Amino acid sequence: MKKETWISLIASVAVLCAGVGTAAYIHAEVPKHLSGLPLLADANAGAPKSLKDIIYATQKLVVMIETDDGTQGSGFLYNDKGDLITNAHVVAGASKVTVKTADARELEGDVIGISTETDVAVVRVAGLAGVEPLAMVRKEKAEIGDEVIAIGSPLGFQNTVTTGIVSGVGRSFEIKPYTYNDLYQISAPIAPGNSGGPLVDKKTGEVLGINSAGIEQSSIGFSIPIVNVIDMAEAWSEHPMKTLPEWKPEEEDGAVKKDASITEYAEYLVTHFYDSLNNADYVYAYSLLGGNWKLGTSYEAFREGYLMTRNVVIDNLHVTKESDDEATVTAIISVDERLDGEYRLSKYQVTYDVGYENDQLKLISGKGKAIKQEEEKDKKAG
Repeated sequence: MKKETWISLIASVAVLCAGVGTAAYIHAEVPKHLSGLPLLADANAGAPKSLKDIIYATQKLVVMIETDDGTQGSGFLYNDKGDLITNAHVVAGASKVTVKTADARELEGDVIGISTETDVAVVRVAGLAGVEPLAMVRKEKAEIGDEVIAIGSPLGFQNTVTTGIVSGVGRSFEIKPYTYNDLYQISAPIAPGNSGGPLVDKKTGEVLGINSAGIEQSSIGFSIPIVNVIDMAEAWSEHPMKTLPEWKPEEEDGAVKKDASITEYAEYLVTHFYDSLNNADYVYAYSLLGGNWKLGTSYEAFREGYLMTRNVVIDNLHVTKESDDEATVTAIISVDERLDGEYRLSKYQVTYDVGYENDQLKLISGKGKAIKQEEEKDKKAG
């Protein structure tokens, strides 16, 4: 073999060995200097959850609780034993309750812990054992300005979502027989049936508190911080009460809600309808329509009609009672709607007939008309 050929062969082998050696070094040493996940995985790590994702994930673990005497409230799954946290006033006087889940199941629950001083109780539901629970905020407390979601079954409308902020902290008052200390004040309204539902961090989906009380005819609610009562709940889960304390309702027990009138129900239904639209929950908003309305309007057409609408605000609302089971709701609403490629503020007067279908309150029919803005009138006058 010629000398030049030997030199060429040796050089090629040297290059090959160098390449193999370099690859081995990179494979062995470079990972030592890297931390974290691969780049593709890291791109999604820590990404904030969307509001829709948080609502969907939370709603599945929030239930409606009913007692034999008709008391109704909410509760949420907080551990994998099938245990629900709720308010004591929701299950007071009962040892067994009926639990209705988001997927329309009815399960039996046992009250395994209840306080006579703090408005907190725990209900164990065997049928929910093994289900992954909601995440709890166990150390830090919410602060004023934090965005929150309140979920429950106000006035019987299961899995209702209202949004707001923490508008105050450290609030205290008494509603016999319970003393409420160190509460969150929230701008999300708490109506009868909301009690016992979770107050959820809008960014993380973690439970911040237990929705417990509200001021009538206002958008102010109060929630017990979960960090204040989680140890109590876990103690009951670990060692269930063998005998529940005797319940003696006070004559002026403000925590026991009286039945709402058709006027209150109708007002809430219309408000809830627009809340659902603002959250882009078109399926639920459509479910609030009466049967005849649905026959004349498909879900696809209904959804299409609101896709270009955002941020509906009710400026004024009035309810006229027609009977104990029927009412007419008239409202003035302001709407951001997309017209000619841009969003514009429009005002409408809407009227809804509200009534019962199969024991469920529905929007039987509705109509609306545009209200000309004063600015447009001034332009035309000029």
